[in-house]
Amino acid sequence: MNRRQWIIISGISLLALLAGVFSSHWISQTGLASDPSIKAFFANSWQTPDGKPANSENWRNKVLVVNFWASWCPPCVEEMPALDKIAQEYADKNVLIVGIGIDSPSNIREFLQKTPISYPIVIGGLEGSNLAKQMGNTQGALPYTVIINPQGKSIYTKLGKISEDELKKAINSAL
Repeated sequence: MNRRQWIIISGISLLALLAGVFSSHWISQTGLASDPSIKAFFANSWQTPDGKPANSENWRNKVLVVNFWASWCPPCVEEMPALDKIAQEYADKNVLIVGIGIDSPSNIREFLQKTPISYPIVIGGLEGSNLAKQMGNTQGALPYTVIINPQGKSIYTKLGKISEDELKKAINSAL
């Protein structure tokens, strides 16, 4: 390869790098969940990992933390102890955390046998993934967290692992 080809390749690589840097912030942004997507969330017929129906009407009029996750997602699994701790800490403050498993029921059951969680977990599957996208997760990546206030409005979304401090701050702003 001659010098001119190296310069052209280096120039194209530099342009691609700059495009990636400038677009990464735009790509990772999430929006608040729309009112129609929240209505669709509550209207969905959720099921527990053992196949029983979950009544999402019981989730209304609370600060609701909706966490989309999967057992094969390392950041999802890493944030679960903090979610579980906060679920117990805020249980008497009208706060509920609900995990939406984007995985098969058998994988979720197996995971929960090894990693007990105190907050409700329901099966999301493909419909749950589509709903997460409607709720602002434009990338379709996991974990994805949405906080809905007692009036049914989205007040916070987070794509990626959420820290305990971040979650507490968002919950406290909704209380």
